Amino acid sequence: MKIGKETVPRTAICTSNPDTIIVRGKDLAEELIGKASFGDYFHLLVTGKMPNATQSAVLNATLVAIAEHGLVPSVQASRMTLAAAPDALQGAVAAGILGCGSVILGASESCGQFLEDIRTRANGNPDQFESAAREAVTELRQARRAIPGYGHPLHKSRDPRVSALFRVAAEAGADMTYVNLAEAVEKVIPDIVGKSLMLNVSAAIPAVLLGIGFPLAGLKGVPILARTAGLIGHLVEEANQHPIGFALSYQATRQVEYTGEAPPGFVPGD
Repeated sequence: MKIGKETVPRTAICTSNPDTIIVRGKDLAEELIGKASFGDYFHLLVTGKMPNATQSAVLNATLVAIAEHGLVPSVQASRMTLAAAPDALQGAVAAGILGCGSVILGASESCGQFLEDIRTRANGNPDQFESAAREAVTELRQARRAIPGYGHPLHKSRDPRVSALFRVAAEAGADMTYVNLAEAVEKVIPDIVGKSLMLNVSAAIPAVLLGIGFPLAGLKGVPILARTAGLIGHLVEEANQHPIGFALSYQATRQVEYTGEAPPGFVPGD
């Protein structure tokens, strides 16, 4: 039984013979190794094209911006997994990445879709960005849904990574259409929500990447790739310098409050 449209497996990404490896039409050994940065190679793998100077500057800046984020839940899961299975680095990295979703790492994709929806509503006309943003935010508010890419538990003023990424994009000559859309959303939020919710890095990343033509379908891959590097850094520290995986587990156990039933006279242990 055939499932899907294709009956023959096809790919335009890679092929090889005994002498040559071809990746996206380029000779890996002769044209890429030692000549392309990993960020540029990532762009080639995803889009099929080597980035120009603008695309390279913006993409590499986003990877740097999101790679490390402290002891967030994904990092704690990763470090505790390595503590339990020190021979399974790959499993520990996977544990940290598997939590990618609408709150952690996946918000860039959601925000990118949100910004593209607003651009479509405005028919690409900058004079209509604010009214289209107001309409889109109002719909989210009425549906009791979060506004992806806005608000941050620590950075109550604008996330410092936002200004840095916007500066890189502007200086590199990127299309600032989606940056302007993102700022239009930030402007209308107080009137609709009743308080300011400032841009965070999960809004800045799609705003600058869509401005260099990076595909919407690949947006989630950028924070996943970047955070993989950060996780490996944490895991090397976990293995060789500061093994805190069990300490994190112990602190969670110590702080938990049991709310279920218990036999008469039962006293929880310390």
